[in-house]
Amino acid sequence: EITRSDKALGEIFGWGKTPAQDAYKRYFSKFTQSTNQQVGSHFFSWFFKNLNINYFTLDIDSSVITRYGVQEGAKKGYNPKKKGRNSHHPIIAFVNDAKMVANFWLRSGDTSSANNFIGFLEETLANFGDKKVGLVRLDSGFCQKDILDYLEGKKLNYIVAARFTHPIQHAIDSQDFWIGVDDGIEICDKFYQAKSWERPRRMVIVRQKITQRPNATGRMLSLFPEDEIHRNYRYSAYITNQEQSATDVWRTYRNRGDAENRIKELKADFGAESFNLKGFYPTEAALLFSMIAYNLMSIFRLFVLQEKTQKTLSTLRYRTFAIGAYFEKVGDTLKLKIALTKKRRKWFAGIWDYPIDLSQKISTA
Repeated sequence: EITRSDKALGEIFGWGKTPAQDAYKRYFSKFTQSTNQQVGSHFFSWFFKNLNINYFTLDIDSSVITRYGVQEGAKKGYNPKKKGRNSHHPIIAFVNDAKMVANFWLRSGDTSSANNFIGFLEETLANFGDKKVGLVRLDSGFCQKDILDYLEGKKLNYIVAARFTHPIQHAIDSQDFWIGVDDGIEICDKFYQAKSWERPRRMVIVRQKITQRPNATGRMLSLFPEDEIHRNYRYSAYITNQEQSATDVWRTYRNRGDAENRIKELKADFGAESFNLKGFYPTEAALLFSMIAYNLMSIFRLFVLQEKTQKTLSTLRYRTFAIGAYFEKVGDTLKLKIALTKKRRKWFAGIWDYPIDLSQKISTA
């Protein structure tokens, strides 16, 4: 509704009229599951085809979007912040190297994190075309046999956070050799085989002393709450087929936390929690366009701004986009007058004069 009354914006893009909110609702109501798959595949494939990265680090995560009222697919399920509320439970794939979304599916609120994961991953890999995934990182919600088997069958490198089941906790309890890697941090690795697995897999275990690192992530061993040693530590464990050192495995996985920051930004700045229609697939379509907008902004930050620290949209909005402007007619020419202080004019003009080249090299270190 804000853009409808922005005459300068309408003049720039040649908009005679800007559609009202109801027009967008009617437009998205035409989308079906098939349409969403075609649109998502087209745009995500285009993004990564034009990026000069041959190997991606892929992070896949799920999120909870709380819903109010009655919407298709909004059901009661896992919702840590609004327990008992209806929600949707989307699954999202991110390419960490470029801070971009690689795929998005909306799911009903009563689905588990790993629901239809393999189908989602297959579609995501197809979006990359002939480019490869060098590493897949997943949280504990995806740590199950069929997923691990699939990743190995596809010869994909992976690091997956382990679920703290009773057998896992007993395996940690039996560990008596640890290597210190920093103040209050110790690490080890061993081979572990769950009952449902055909073979053992490598497990990297990290423990952090609470007195030295009170804000450390991880979990305490619920089976041994009074144990003299265990009650002083928080533990985390990772299943992996990587052959690098245990410390490198842990540090590599820690970077996965950036996916959670991307989800927060999608919700706070790109309306991921706000776009909601009565129909399930129209809602998914609206959210798909939110993901596309996010990727366009990532390209702008990556190739145009080229800043060491990527600013969020809320910061860029007032710094780069939400700047007062009006048109002034000089003879037969319309001139856009922008309210900028002198010291910012050269920088601002340089942004829009920048020749965008999506084929330039991106560091994946």
